[in-house]
Amino acid sequence: MPDLLTPMAARPPAPAAPSPREARILDYSVMVLAVVLGGGSLIIFAWTPRLVPMQLSPKAALWWNALLSLLFFMQHSVMVRRSVRARLAAIIPARYDAAFYAISSGVVLTIVALVYQRVDAPPLFVLHGLPAVIVVTAAFLAVVTFVWGVLALRTFDPLGIRPIRRHLGQSAEAPAPAKFVVVGPYRWVRHPLYFAVIVLLWTAPEMTLGRLELAVLWTAWIFVGTMLEERDLMADFGETYREYRRQVPMLIPWRGPAKAQP
Repeated sequence: MPDLLTPMAARPPAPAAPSPREARILDYSVMVLAVVLGGGSLIIFAWTPRLVPMQLSPKAALWWNALLSLLFFMQHSVMVRRSVRARLAAIIPARYDAAFYAISSGVVLTIVALVYQRVDAPPLFVLHGLPAVIVVTAAFLAVVTFVWGVLALRTFDPLGIRPIRRHLGQSAEAPAPAKFVVVGPYRWVRHPLYFAVIVLLWTAPEMTLGRLELAVLWTAWIFVGTMLEERDLMADFGETYREYRRQVPMLIPWRGPAKAQP
């Protein structure tokens, strides 16, 4: 037990708590990073500028892109696990938990987007006329569904800004416990945001080999990630969520709407 035998004078002093001014600076810095890296990475990935062309063959580009996708999947899926978040809680203030997750995911997603390679191969098919209109309409409806799902979740805070703002406001009020609600698109499907993303992945008037790879890999990851997420939801809400699972499909809305639970 060397810690007990070490003289008190020889032990390193405990780190001093930051001053109120330093804490505010740190709060604002974390919020800016969460918005710039967490939110900005989604814009970069949607834009897919691919600023680092590597002149790879189509086959090599497919393998490279698959490796990048796996890198993001691993980072995202590992950090979302509660056991990992619990370990991080020992060194990161609780108010930064969700923001740190958004920042870390944003860094990895930005790297993936910048070095993701185009696959130079002829398109698999190109839609014209009515089929193209149907596909574009489906993509538009998917965007509407995503926005609807976000608005239905009144506590939606993907960048982890709310607890930091609460701390900046010096609010002593503890955050309200999570409440299980079934409203809006959640009456038709348990994960409408993921459903909308899957639709967007597959609704392309021009389907290239690279787009097909992206759609297949990311759809598979959404399914796996959703199943892992549901373990946490069942742990949180118990039989209430199990009953919800029996009534509402996971990702494909093939039933009628369940009864709302505001």
